[in-house]
Amino acid sequence: MTDRSGRTIRDFGRQWARYPDNEGYYASVEYLRDLCGPLLDAAEIRGKRVLDIGSGSGRIAGMLLAAGAEQVIAIEPSEAFEQLLRNTRPWKDRITCLKMKGEEISGLSVDYCFSIGVLHHIPDPEPVIARAFDCLKPGGKFLVWVYGNEGRRLFLSLLRLSRKLTSRMPDGALAVLSRFLNFFLGGYAFLCRRLPLPFREYMVKVITPLNRRNRFLVIFDQLNPSYARYDSRGGIEQSMKKAGFSGIEHYHRHQYSWTIAGEKKIR
Repeated sequence: MTDRSGRTIRDFGRQWARYPDNEGYYASVEYLRDLCGPLLDAAEIRGKRVLDIGSGSGRIAGMLLAAGAEQVIAIEPSEAFEQLLRNTRPWKDRITCLKMKGEEISGLSVDYCFSIGVLHHIPDPEPVIARAFDCLKPGGKFLVWVYGNEGRRLFLSLLRLSRKLTSRMPDGALAVLSRFLNFFLGGYAFLCRRLPLPFREYMVKVITPLNRRNRFLVIFDQLNPSYARYDSRGGIEQSMKKAGFSGIEHYHRHQYSWTIAGEKKIR
């Protein structure tokens, strides 16, 4: 399991070092609002101290800072850490970047904790969830976003089969394939705006607002990692309850992924 986790960290480290840019809707506060759905108003984090677990090249941290967080602590274990420092330099007085794994976090005190698109790449996410709980102040909230497996099993079977090949491809070859697929994804999204095709809501509300570069990064991100898990809502909720979270709520984002939030109860 450790080897699998280490390889995933290396996969994403190379990816973010190769494609470090965070721009457009893909890196906007509007996108953050869409991720959070009804579980959290982005305005709530204004003036708050926030922890971002799995920061990559700083896309989510940048969203949180743009939304008005007073201080962001960004955690990233991979070689993308240097790119994280560069990308967040404009906010250097409001961000602290720490190179470590999520399960190594300790000694922090924050109002909110986010882990967006991270837990489904960790073979055992429970130690990370436990550290998030420990770092939150009483009354603080933890919000995660993960891939979902409900309602799209055929698609996921094809994706898993494809990843057995694509996760072993050199980054350059995967980039060529991703650009090729991007052409068809853009065309399909265009048709979904006019026809009731499968995955229409996801295409119209998530893919259509992205520019071509953003779509390429989404495709590369799906095909690159050697490990990705597609969670049921109940699995992540049980892990959060085990860590001590209460008041757990969920949002089935565009019927293909889960946003889940829990609170550290005030005792």
